[in-house]
Amino acid sequence: MRRLTRVAVAAGAGLGIAGATAAAVGYGGADPQPSSQEPAPAATAEVVRTTLTATETVDGTLGYGSATTVSSRVGGTVTWLRPTGKVVERGERLYEVDARPVVLLYGTVPAYRSLSTGVEGADVEQLERNLRALGYGGFTVDEEFTSATADAVEQWQEDLDVEETGRVDVGDVVVSDGAVRVASHVVDVGDPASGPLITTTRTRRSVAVDLEVEHQESVGRGDRVTVTLPDGTVVDGRVSDVGTVATTQEGDEQGAETTTTVPVTVTMAKQTGLGRLDAAPVDVTFTSEERADVLAVPVNALVALAEGGYGVEVVADGATSYVAVEVGLFADGMVEVTGEDLSEATTVVVPS
Repeated sequence: MRRLTRVAVAAGAGLGIAGATAAAVGYGGADPQPSSQEPAPAATAEVVRTTLTATETVDGTLGYGSATTVSSRVGGTVTWLRPTGKVVERGERLYEVDARPVVLLYGTVPAYRSLSTGVEGADVEQLERNLRALGYGGFTVDEEFTSATADAVEQWQEDLDVEETGRVDVGDVVVSDGAVRVASHVVDVGDPASGPLITTTRTRRSVAVDLEVEHQESVGRGDRVTVTLPDGTVVDGRVSDVGTVATTQEGDEQGAETTTTVPVTVTMAKQTGLGRLDAAPVDVTFTSEERADVLAVPVNALVALAEGGYGVEVVADGATSYVAVEVGLFADGMVEVTGEDLSEATTVVVPS
């Protein structure tokens, strides 16, 4: 009499790891041999054609991203600071030095020189684009600071209630690629306005993930993910950036392993469901691998063949026989299988 021995089988594909309990059975010859003429067991399932999706859940941190330090370019005394947590948009004050506002403008060229009539360059065009966006006109948006530009600057300065010079000095503005959020104050009102004054971040929250490098190829910019918040709420996200510079963290004496990671940023289109969370631990679930239009069976349907490899116990006409299969992706309790004698809707035994 043939002896069947139940053994534990573990298999993995991509980032997903699944365990299966299987039977070690004899299997020889090209054709499957009947193993029993008794009625088929009650626990069965059909082979299905489906799409299998394997996922990987990693730790992340929800916050406003890395902070940028804003430093004063002029001397004097700090007389006002925008409160922390507040958002500053184009044309609004970040802080004041000697009661003179320092205003946020949008762009990519830092304020590195004074701008006045006769000056030309990309920073002039950037200033003029900001003036136009703030509602001032009468000039051509180009790289030349003309008398018409100076007139618009004077109108702007009048609205800011500062001296109308028609000139923009280095310490008058701070340039950013968009609106900013004040993250912290480095100094207090009344302190000297020299060096770092405040730090800013982006205005929308995102999730920072330190992804182990072996998973880097499975994650790409634009990939959809889900983010699970501390209260269990799940929100949709999308990978906005995958870093290319790896960081290695050495293990410690307590047995922690050395890990090498790359930074990944996840953004969420809807911010309202995030509450007021900042620097909060979250779980991020990526799709690590996907296989479309494949045959699949429950993982527990796999058996380990004595001759090596895996098979499934097929039920047909009241009898069962073992059919060898090749296994592929494991996901959500199912496993991809291929075999010569296997097709969609074939019934297989699934031991309980």
